[in-house]
Amino acid sequence: MRWVFLGIGLLTAAFVSVMGVRGTISERRPLMVLPDMDFQPRYNAQAPSPFFRDGRAMRTPTAGTIAFGGDDYDSDAGSPRQNPDFLQADSRYYLGKEGAASVTRIPVKVDLALLKRGRERYDIYCAICHGATGSGKGLMTEYGLVGVASITDTIHRLLPDGDYFNVITNGKGRMMPLAPQIKVSDRWAIVAYIRALMRSQNAALDDVPPALRGELKP
Repeated sequence: MRWVFLGIGLLTAAFVSVMGVRGTISERRPLMVLPDMDFQPRYNAQAPSPFFRDGRAMRTPTAGTIAFGGDDYDSDAGSPRQNPDFLQADSRYYLGKEGAASVTRIPVKVDLALLKRGRERYDIYCAICHGATGSGKGLMTEYGLVGVASITDTIHRLLPDGDYFNVITNGKGRMMPLAPQIKVSDRWAIVAYIRALMRSQNAALDDVPPALRGELKP
């Protein structure tokens, strides 16, 4: 029995010794049983290449090439349009900032179409945590998620629109960034709809058109 325990001890020590060096830095390729396609012949950016006559791996785009594409910039082959999302020169629109400060108002036209789009995107990405009315009591709070912000309370109503855009883009606290899932125009649509939620949850009688006030229940 003593030899059995000794053998187990030696095997444990050997295992710990081998696994203990897994975090060391090495320039050698790691040992992999099934490398799949992790390691392939390729060129790095700006690398030389003897394959091409000019000796460069990176190729010059064909003359007349124009960068275009994206959901909002559909076009046919005869009239391509440049996609300004590639440049992002307008910091108010793409960053929600003017200098170091957040923009106070949405830098796009707010109309019914924008609000409908914002509601659709909000219901997909935001309502699960913040709730359909923005109260912070979404479905996830029924499964243990706590501390979800009520985005219609007094404190949040005072925040500039750019702050909401920034949180959607980069996340905050336990909220993950949503920029990879939500394009810029839809982020502003969500901000517009959040403002509509705030108005609806904190409305006064004066906000209702006089012709419709009679339809309100006492």
